[in-house]
Amino acid sequence: MKKLMICLVAVMALLFSVSSCKPSLPGGVLSKGKMTDILYDYHLALAMAHMDDNGDKGQSLAYREAVLRKHDVTSAEFDSSMVYYMRHTELLEDVYKDLTDRYNNEITAMGGSAKGGEINRKLAQVAEACGILFVTGSYSAALKDPQDESYRVKDLYPDLLFATNIGIDKSLELGIQTIEETQPLFLQLHVNLMQELLMPEGERSFRNWQGHLAGYAKQLPVPLVLKEVGFGMDAGTIQRAIELGVRTVDISGRGGTSFAYIENRRGGNRSYLNDWGQTTVQALLGAQPLMDQVEVLASGGVRHPLDMIKALVLGAKGVGLSRTILELVETKPIDEAIAQVNAWKEDLRLIMCALSCQTIADLRKVPYILYGRVKEGHEQISSIHD
Repeated sequence: MKKLMICLVAVMALLFSVSSCKPSLPGGVLSKGKMTDILYDYHLALAMAHMDDNGDKGQSLAYREAVLRKHDVTSAEFDSSMVYYMRHTELLEDVYKDLTDRYNNEITAMGGSAKGGEINRKLAQVAEACGILFVTGSYSAALKDPQDESYRVKDLYPDLLFATNIGIDKSLELGIQTIEETQPLFLQLHVNLMQELLMPEGERSFRNWQGHLAGYAKQLPVPLVLKEVGFGMDAGTIQRAIELGVRTVDISGRGGTSFAYIENRRGGNRSYLNDWGQTTVQALLGAQPLMDQVEVLASGGVRHPLDMIKALVLGAKGVGLSRTILELVETKPIDEAIAQVNAWKEDLRLIMCALSCQTIADLRKVPYILYGRVKEGHEQISSIHD
């Protein structure tokens, strides 16, 4: 959610200041306040549509129409108002200044304090009640700000299965500090090379990453999970991780939150890279020859129990959901969220029964059929490695 908040289109960069008096609005043109409210939801909706379209570009239109219905505005009213504002750029500049301030205020709130803590407590409450693992987002914010208590949920939920996450750019000393402060069951170390490259303020030197990873694998006092962040982990990367001592990877493929898309919406102007990477299914298929050497976890675009079962059939030992659960706790009362997660657990048992499987190991033996682009891509990759 924090990342979603920065999806604002870089219209500000295209606007210029005009010193003349600003015209009064003619009849039929939406007020600046109304336009700000609509565009606030509109840009968030476009980001959600991109992350959830699965190739169906009609999703963007559906999200747009939902926003307009929420604000009781017709497409004609919105479009004609946008034309007017685009012709009077000083007014549009005011709208986007207000939008920027609004997004920045919410990012600040969610980036490690009140709002972030509230969300983490909701997630922790659901996880403890349902007996599932809760892994936080990157702990980097707390490393920078010792007063940040948004990650401290174990005191409130002592039976919580808890783990946390930091970036591979962080030194082993910071990793150990994270463990001492949070007492996790394991530590995720995330790799986000493409995101860093697309961020204007991102890293440009990655030479120390492998050294960091080797140090973590050898000296970390808790289990280590090497995690991708939505671009998919290929077989070569997994093989190198194994050589460096890693025993568990989360291949986290494309299909969920796209950090390439988010960074480009910040003004990166590289939209042709929005779909960079492998899907979760492609990454799982690519990892097949290595599954006897490493424990593979799957995340990225997993939205419901059938997705989870498919990932387990393809060899994953565990499956993670982030955005799906986040949306659940943000839109439903906690008791309903808990009921939904428990219902999903029952659905998993139902599907496993339908497949005549009693254990996750049994799922690994279920035959499956590949078709379309997934089949073609898998055959091409396999022929290259052969």
